[in-house]
Amino acid sequence: MHAKPIFIDAFAGVDARGNRAAVLMCDTLPSAPQMQARAAQLNQPATAFVCLNGHAGLHPIRWFGAAREIALCGHGALAAGHVLLTQSAREEARLKTADGREVTVRKVEGENRYELRLPAILTQPRDWRVLAKALGGPPPLEIRWHDAGYAMVVYEEAAIVRALTPDWAALAALGNLQVSASATGASEADIVSRVFSSGREDAATGSAHAVLATYWCARLGQDKFTSHQFSAGGGRFECRIDSDMVWLGGECRPVT
Repeated sequence: MHAKPIFIDAFAGVDARGNRAAVLMCDTLPSAPQMQARAAQLNQPATAFVCLNGHAGLHPIRWFGAAREIALCGHGALAAGHVLLTQSAREEARLKTADGREVTVRKVEGENRYELRLPAILTQPRDWRVLAKALGGPPPLEIRWHDAGYAMVVYEEAAIVRALTPDWAALAALGNLQVSASATGASEADIVSRVFSSGREDAATGSAHAVLATYWCARLGQDKFTSHQFSAGGGRFECRIDSDMVWLGGECRPVT
């Protein structure tokens, strides 16, 4: 595999470094073992492999972490869209995931700013005290769940979300989950969030905001909101609902 990786920090912003992805543009996608081996070498939160020779304007894409394939990677999709659109005169890039879903990235006003279109992930209430205890905070206002492995935990205020101290062993015992903790924000954004997955905290997570979007739009009584993901680097999102889809706006910063 001779494609040279392009490194992008996606969902960056004020006081936020975003989440890094490596993007490799390929004439044809390598085999899954080859892609996994290359991703392990690069050792990034996500490595996106994008096929330049798509059909009907759709570019096949797959994402891999250092240890396993990622079914849907929001920041990796935004980074891939940035590279595709930077290298062409187009305003929109359409990506096709391994399971057949279509993901769209389009340019918006502002330097290196884009919107990512994902299916909204709808959740249902769940009584899950073991999960609440594993996050290391006070009892939450609500826990919600989607059977694809997405958990959403809502707290009373931003300070609680910032102060969470997860018990990683207890979280791992609950299975392969992506857990989003969120609360209403203060001056920094409409809401704040943190995301825990695969034994670590994510820096800036697009798929988690596809989970958060419908719930928080309904709770805030508006069709869009801003989000600040608390993490070591931080992430910035502009989220809005469009029927059963979610648009996530953010900045991409090439790494030089």
